Amino acid sequence: MIHRNTGKYRWDDVDVHPYKEDGSIFKDVTRQTLFHGGDDLAVELRYFEVGCNGHTTLERHEHAHLVTIIRGSGRVLVGDIVSSIGMHDVVQIPPFTWHQFQADEDEELGFLCIVNPKRDRPQRPGPEELEELNAIGGVAEFIRI
Repeated sequence: MIHRNTGKYRWDDVDVHPYKEDGSIFKDVTRQTLFHGGDDLAVELRYFEVGCNGHTTLERHEHAHLVTIIRGSGRVLVGDIVSSIGMHDVVQIPPFTWHQFQADEDEELGFLCIVNPKRDRPQRPGPEELEELNAIGGVAEFIRI
C-alpha cells in the first residue's frame, strides 16, 4: 500500500485526528497514523504535528518511542534533559522516561514516531513526580502541564 503525500504534510487516505481524546494537557497537536502494523512488522508509524508554540503532553510509558523530526524545529524533554531539535534529528525515548515536545514560536514541529502497536496507556506525572522534575535545572522552565 502507498499513501501518497498530498502536500503540507498530509497523505491520501489518512485522516487527521486530534492528538489525544482523553483530556490530557497539550496545545495545538494533530496525529496521523500512516501504518497500523501488520504483515509481521510489529510497529506503528505515526506523524504528529505541533503548531507554532504548541506542545505535547508531559508523559511516560512502558514502551519506547523512536522519533524523527521531518518539519520545523523546537525542543524536547527526554528524562531530565531539554534539547533543541530540528530537521532530520532522531530522538530515542526509552521506556518509563518523561518526555514532552514543544514547537518553536514561529514554525510547526512535525515528526514521525515509531512505536509498537500493542502498547500501554500514557502515565502523567503526579505531585511528587512534578516536584522532582521541577527541581532539575532547566526542566521547570520547559515543561507545560
